[in-house]
Amino acid sequence: MSAHVLEEQETPVLWLHNVSADLAGRRVLDDVTFAVQPGEFTALIGTNGAGKTTLLRVILGLQPTSSGIVELAGERRGRRSVGYVPQKVLLDPDMPLRARDVVALGMDGHRLGIPLSPRAGRLRRDRVEAALASVDAIDFADARVGTLSGGEQQRVLIAHALIGEPELLLLDEPLANLDLRSQHEVVALLARVAEERRVAVVMSAHDMNPLLPVMHRIVYLAGGRAVSGTTDEVVRSEVLSALYGHHVDVLRVHGRILVVAGGEDEPVRPDGEEPGSVESGIVSVP
Repeated sequence: MSAHVLEEQETPVLWLHNVSADLAGRRVLDDVTFAVQPGEFTALIGTNGAGKTTLLRVILGLQPTSSGIVELAGERRGRRSVGYVPQKVLLDPDMPLRARDVVALGMDGHRLGIPLSPRAGRLRRDRVEAALASVDAIDFADARVGTLSGGEQQRVLIAHALIGEPELLLLDEPLANLDLRSQHEVVALLARVAEERRVAVVMSAHDMNPLLPVMHRIVYLAGGRAVSGTTDEVVRSEVLSALYGHHVDVLRVHGRILVVAGGEDEPVRPDGEEPGSVESGIVSVP
């Protein structure tokens, strides 16, 4: 079951038009165009090397573009508009920071010192508490963050990103290394945040299947090129075959989608993987 389609009349929170980017003389993003609306859950899908992390870095302003336009609605309104959860955050079990301390750093970690007034201190505590509650993390708010499970750490990092009240939340592979139950919990949490807070969520992943019940839009990347739309519009054999540059089959089995690419004349995979390797939800066969 796919998520409902949002109204398209709103001003996009994020708009990319014909965006290209190069790394070490190699084109890693090629003419990427899509828009994200307020409250929309967008899945950024592709295998390793497809350009997902580079695309997120472009949106964050950390990677220069070779051409094209990247526009954020929050920048036009003069506010910090983006929250970000990176792919890999190593949290030492002995690090003397509680979960609530990490969340608070999302609000004032850019400056030194403590609140100058009791009122400022109360406001800070209230915002931290609200952010923790929004991701169901109150029960472990005072635990050392390095001792938490992978799913609990992801909740803390999401709260850290949300405390600045962004209009756009970017997440780079937040489901990696999580068990199936934790994956479903994190996905449901992000869908709730998108709906209740009207935050546009853009989340990269290898496998689209855990996201099928909640995502409004998919941006499918292969070899730096992208196609976007609803699942039914994008995840079709003819569309993905054109994107990959060779025949691709799309199989729907027991509510899951498998993308199968291969054949005798199969070219080198755009992500550099050997034919016959398997990604979750994206399968290559000789």
